[in-house]
Amino acid sequence: MPSIPHVERHFTAGEVVRDIVIGMADGLTVPFALAAGLTGAIDNSHIVVTAGLAEIAAGSIAMGLGGYLAARGDAEHYHSEFEREAREVREVPDTEADEITDIFQEYGVKPEESRATVESLRERPKEWVDFMMRFELGLEKPNPARARNSATTIAGSYIAGGMIPLAPYFLVHSARGALWYSVAFTLVALLVFGYVKGRFTGINPIKSGIQTVTIGGIAAAAAFLIARWIT
Repeated sequence: MPSIPHVERHFTAGEVVRDIVIGMADGLTVPFALAAGLTGAIDNSHIVVTAGLAEIAAGSIAMGLGGYLAARGDAEHYHSEFEREAREVREVPDTEADEITDIFQEYGVKPEESRATVESLRERPKEWVDFMMRFELGLEKPNPARARNSATTIAGSYIAGGMIPLAPYFLVHSARGALWYSVAFTLVALLVFGYVKGRFTGINPIKSGIQTVTIGGIAAAAAFLIARWIT
């Protein structure tokens, strides 16, 4: 009887999902709070839309720039540590070899059992440094396009999220009449967003959706109350 091949499916787009979560979460709450706060002071959808679009433009640029700088910082940190490890492998190889043995011992591998691997890595300095980066420092080599992709993903998610609570103000002239549609749109968007996020990350989608609505709803309500207090 032929054996069925075992295929493992692992989610490997954690960084992309993280960027989407960051951009979408802020995009849903900040423009909503601004629009709701202005609604309390000015019952004119045109003004709310103008202010909301200006905030979305500024917010997406700021969030995208923040994501870009964070990713660049991670890449610079990795390369700095890589150079340090490469120098240590050249200058103090015995000390680095002992560190490999210590790493294996953390997994229950005895020194005599790991000796062959240590000697093999001594003959391959490049792989030795890669091993130390991953297992001693816990650092993975960053994608060269990570900074650009992060900035684009966060900014795009912010714009997409921000247009949802603002959409009713395009259709309803009375800002106060549009507010309740905006609340409903935002809550539904949070629910769908949480459900989809759960599907991608392996978390129970319903639980993820409820958590996102609860946390996002609290954040949006707090932002709304602050905006109303200011206006």
